[in-house]
Amino acid sequence: MTAPSRPGEPVIVNVPLGDRAYDIAIGRGLLASFGKRLAAIRPNVRVAIVTDSTVAPLYLDMTEAALSEAGISSVRIIVPQGEKSKSFRVFERVCETLIAERIERGDVVVALGGGVVGDLAGFASAVVRRGLEVAQVPTTLLAQVDSSVGGKTGINSQHGKNLVGAFQQPILVVADTALLDTLPAREFRAGYAEVAKYGLIADEAFFTWLEANWREIFTGGAAREHAIAVSCRAKAGVVTRDERESGERALLNLGHTFGHALEAATGFSDRLLHGEGVAVGMTLAFAFSAKSGLMPVAEAERVARHLADVGLPTRLSDISGELPGPDGLLELMAQDKKVKRGKLALILARGIGKSFVEPNVDQAEIKTFLAEQLSGR
Repeated sequence: MTAPSRPGEPVIVNVPLGDRAYDIAIGRGLLASFGKRLAAIRPNVRVAIVTDSTVAPLYLDMTEAALSEAGISSVRIIVPQGEKSKSFRVFERVCETLIAERIERGDVVVALGGGVVGDLAGFASAVVRRGLEVAQVPTTLLAQVDSSVGGKTGINSQHGKNLVGAFQQPILVVADTALLDTLPAREFRAGYAEVAKYGLIADEAFFTWLEANWREIFTGGAAREHAIAVSCRAKAGVVTRDERESGERALLNLGHTFGHALEAATGFSDRLLHGEGVAVGMTLAFAFSAKSGLMPVAEAERVARHLADVGLPTRLSDISGELPGPDGLLELMAQDKKVKRGKLALILARGIGKSFVEPNVDQAEIKTFLAEQLSGR
């Protein structure tokens, strides 16, 4: 774990993917320089800004002004806020608008928003005219540390989350941490789950640091920038070594197989935000690991305690409303992209910072475990 950067100093994290390498710029007030940063790597482009109805009133004018100052013309595409915009219907509208506005190959789609906008805009950029370019301006903590980095894009199917998509690496990511000041507390907490994930996967020292410093991350300041930078460096390293998720990158899905199933079970609604699903999913993954004898129960309890301390849900009983039974949840888990030839893979752990991919989990054991967890609701 590296030391925090000096206050006010932007952090640049490079993702070294050869001729597709790009920078992640992290710091307060960086939105004002976004146009200059983009013009420096892609001069004379036109831009289509994809954003949502919540972010647009806050930051769309600022983004357009930053682009205009750098001599870049832009058009705007505003979609409804929320997970339901990751649909075929909204995706079609974004694609048709890009074509109607004559956004050409070599031009840039700018994703201004959270993970939904980033996934939607990135997927549209991957397929319109067989490939535009995309730059990410993430406005949520979750997007700044996870979804804006690494090139995964996509929309949801009626059968599950992110089942239709493409790999599309951005050409630039600008994470202006000042934009997080307007983020609702619940959204910020949800994003924090993805920060904690990096410690739980392979960096126990970072997780320990988070336990001591999470309050400053929530209030802002150097700890926030540091946590985002550490998370981005961790993801950049994994993406560089395994861009297409053929091995190590699957670790980034810690908690997601359980979490995605719970999101589907709650109708991709405000009942359970993505990061909240990940928090419950990570707690379940560590509890299952402990039950399987892979790690001490005390370490699984430590994970649950920290996530609960920051206000995240950690138990199935924390999710409002009805949930399917163990068979229904297992069926939803079986739709996960990590299922291969009917075998369910889970990210399990031998301890905090010691996660690994278990490619063939006994589904009967998972069903029994889910039944036990549901009975404790």
